Amino acid sequence: MNRRDLLATASAALAATALPARASTTGASMPQTPPVPPVAKKIPVRIEQLGRVRVDDYQWMKDDNWQAVLRDPTLIKAEVKEHLTAENAYREAMMASTLPLQAQMFEEMKGRIKEDDSSVPSADGGWEYYTEFKTGDQHPRFMRRPRPLPYTVGELTIVSRHHADEQPQLLLDANALAAGKAYSEVSAAEHSPDHALFAYAEDAQGSEVHQIFVKDLATGQVLPDPVGSATGNFTFSPDSQWVFWTNRDDNGRPDKIFRRPARGGETTLVYEEADDGMFISVGRTSDDAFVVISIANQETSEARVIPAATPTATPVVLEPRQVARLYDADHWGDRWVIRTNADDSSDFKIVEAPTNAGGKANWKDLVPHAPGRYIEGVALVKDYIGRQERADANTRIIIRDRSGAEHEIAVDEPAYSLSLGGASEFDTTVMRYGYNSPSTPTSTYDYDLKTRERTLRKVQEVPSGHDPADYVVERLDAPAADGEMVPVTLLRRKSTPVDGSAPLLLYGYGSYGIPMPASFSTNRLSLVDRGWIYAIAHIRGGSDKGWNWFLNARRMTKKNTFTDFIAAAEHLIARNCAKAGNIVAQGGSAGGMLMGAVNNMRPDLWAGIIGQVPFVDVINTMSDTSLPLTPPEWPEWGNPIEDVEAYDYMMSYSPYDQVEAKAYPAVLATGGLSDPRVTYWEPEKWVAKLRPATTSGKPVLLKINMEAGHGGASGRFDYLKEVAHDYAFAVWAIDKGWEEPA
Repeated sequence: MNRRDLLATASAALAATALPARASTTGASMPQTPPVPPVAKKIPVRIEQLGRVRVDDYQWMKDDNWQAVLRDPTLIKAEVKEHLTAENAYREAMMASTLPLQAQMFEEMKGRIKEDDSSVPSADGGWEYYTEFKTGDQHPRFMRRPRPLPYTVGELTIVSRHHADEQPQLLLDANALAAGKAYSEVSAAEHSPDHALFAYAEDAQGSEVHQIFVKDLATGQVLPDPVGSATGNFTFSPDSQWVFWTNRDDNGRPDKIFRRPARGGETTLVYEEADDGMFISVGRTSDDAFVVISIANQETSEARVIPAATPTATPVVLEPRQVARLYDADHWGDRWVIRTNADDSSDFKIVEAPTNAGGKANWKDLVPHAPGRYIEGVALVKDYIGRQERADANTRIIIRDRSGAEHEIAVDEPAYSLSLGGASEFDTTVMRYGYNSPSTPTSTYDYDLKTRERTLRKVQEVPSGHDPADYVVERLDAPAADGEMVPVTLLRRKSTPVDGSAPLLLYGYGSYGIPMPASFSTNRLSLVDRGWIYAIAHIRGGSDKGWNWFLNARRMTKKNTFTDFIAAAEHLIARNCAKAGNIVAQGGSAGGMLMGAVNNMRPDLWAGIIGQVPFVDVINTMSDTSLPLTPPEWPEWGNPIEDVEAYDYMMSYSPYDQVEAKAYPAVLATGGLSDPRVTYWEPEKWVAKLRPATTSGKPVLLKINMEAGHGGASGRFDYLKEVAHDYAFAVWAIDKGWEEPA
């Protein structure tokens, strides 16, 4: 958990109707009298901290009752609601000329989605589980169907059914669940190991406060007394008799693991975490031998395990937590398999340990550490281990058998994304993986680990048409000031000139060790097919080039994230991929903090800045221990409550605090009223401070979704409207749409 793209005739038609890069945004005229922006009142609040003093004029925007507002937005104080409503109205008026473009982009994006679609079924026992969408559906339908006969489980061939049902079975229609609600998202769903029950977690507000429901698949009835105030994380015990889940406290943090009978009954506390700086979750091992409670922050972790044979037993520590050591554990039939950075293995290694002695004293290297080869994750089946590795901003998948023999699933493209999906059964020789690239839609394969044969199960359809040969994907390396080379992935149409004339959108994130994959997104084509270049900067703070790529841009080296992004932009300009002032920068959440920082540092580079749910009020947020993510994120940013050096460094880049009078580009900040990760008042305060500070005359706009949280709208089509809005802003910023003559 941390702060912060979802989900050939027609192609020719789209190209024929695409807008020129520098054309008028809509052809519509702005009104003679421009809209008047809201003026936020100032109520100076003096804050003294560690001998430092800061004055915050807009602290009043934070609702003192914010925890209740997350659960019920109608409780927000009147003056805050009035200001947010005025900001939304101002943005809508300013961007009114983009409405035809937004509508056109939305229809394009919707036209690239196969409306009646389904996932590749995952086999488990006598069933195949999958999700599907019907035409017009905003939300998925969770389904299962009998597994085709005959099928094999390990050495056994199954030729008959243990049940009479031969038809697909609807487990949950999330559209019906969402009926009448402004927001509804099923964040997790799982069937019990004996296939008798189906559980799902619903967030009905966008605040990430979940209820967990259990359905009896024999009767079709949802059992009474759902679990409330949960994080959305849960699992069944291996014997299907119990449900374990993670509680969410009043400050929005996961603090306890509970257990109760799967069909309802008395609740028992299994584990309580005393350190509010740790995240906790619960799950099962791949072989269903253990229930595992995982406890971790960005630099320290611990696992506590419960044997499947005694699901009501007290959890036992596998290896005690130690600061700066991370590990995650899975069980491989007769031993533990553990991914860890122990023993200075900064890019991680894989060790094994006996089932009854899983502590570090018994760890033995299975896959030794290799600097520059970051092991991202491990998937286990009975006789094989699959691991996903990352190097030079690309991924690869390695398969290892019990003898230690290894082979790679190879790919030949300059920039791409591989994702190891593993298997839903343990006793199998088949794992699933996905492949795509910025120009190539996703292909899903089943890979036979024994024969090394791959079976193509699905290719992502683009109903409106898409030919990868019409596009060019490139990988550049931008030199940073300290000599590091920052990978940059580019996507453009072959017909787009590389002479600096094309507008460019540069996307970045760069936090928590989360890499930005060079992946396929149908939504981006609405810019690229208009003659834009789309670029991803694989900056430090992510793990795109290994875990050290992350470690070299956190705490007291965080500014490397921002300077890497600027270096990427400057290199693109030097390579004639763009011109200064003809680039729109985009990032969300912690990537929104990146947007705020580069907006302050180099406003001359950008035509526009899109900060989505931007984490910009860094000092105030990291000093407020009541907020859900503050204590758990001190390892990432530093603790400005106790550490003067951390305070001063954080203050030197905090986007909100570093706003000053200068010629800022056009800015769009977005947020959600129910967002517990980046609270609504961060973008609200940022805009309030930016607007009177900018000397450029370019607009500073705020969009607050009053009915959603961190991820925006929950429906797949409603979400596209938000993407279309942001991309229309990008075109508007390049075209200076606010200057259109009356």
